[in-house]
Amino acid sequence: MGTSGQQIERLEKGQRTLKQEWIDKAATALGVTPSDIITPLPAGYALSGQTEVLPADDPNEIVQIQRLDLSLSMGPGTVIDDYVEAEPVSFDLAFIRRITRSPAHRLKLVTGIGDSMYPTLNWGDAILIDTTDRALAKQDGIYWIDLFGAAGLKRLRTIAAGRVLVISDNPTVGDQEVAAEDLRIEGRAIWVARGL
Repeated sequence: MGTSGQQIERLEKGQRTLKQEWIDKAATALGVTPSDIITPLPAGYALSGQTEVLPADDPNEIVQIQRLDLSLSMGPGTVIDDYVEAEPVSFDLAFIRRITRSPAHRLKLVTGIGDSMYPTLNWGDAILIDTTDRALAKQDGIYWIDLFGAAGLKRLRTIAAGRVLVISDNPTVGDQEVAAEDLRIEGRAIWVARGL
């Protein structure tokens, strides 16, 4: 690509903006088309209605976070296809650092559907998931889980050795006690945006 390994590492970690010239260089080096690598954002793109989610003039001040074309159930669960499309979304680095110290490439935006987590989470909320947090370390945290093959967003609490309570914030939806071995944690919800 005509650059140093350090520059590539900074791109991979989200410390530099992945501009079209870098996409073109990578595509040429790999012998593929630029669209095989990534689809660039339109100029000035941002999630609407959010003052914190902004394109920045200084490329060292923004990070790209993958918004997954994925709706996670806040109900009985969602079956996830083997392949999930994603698009990069520009976030202000200072804003992200106020939320987490996790690297940007480990953060994912998903959409919540269903009402079992209401009023905490609403249908259609954009939820930022920290995929470095894959263990139940924060009692009563909201996690992206896989339970019996279905994905969802639920509050989790350890209740006994090897037992976890899967909690719905909506009082009309019952909680579920499960064996910890039946539950896989994909990440923890760390931020939510309404009406995107």
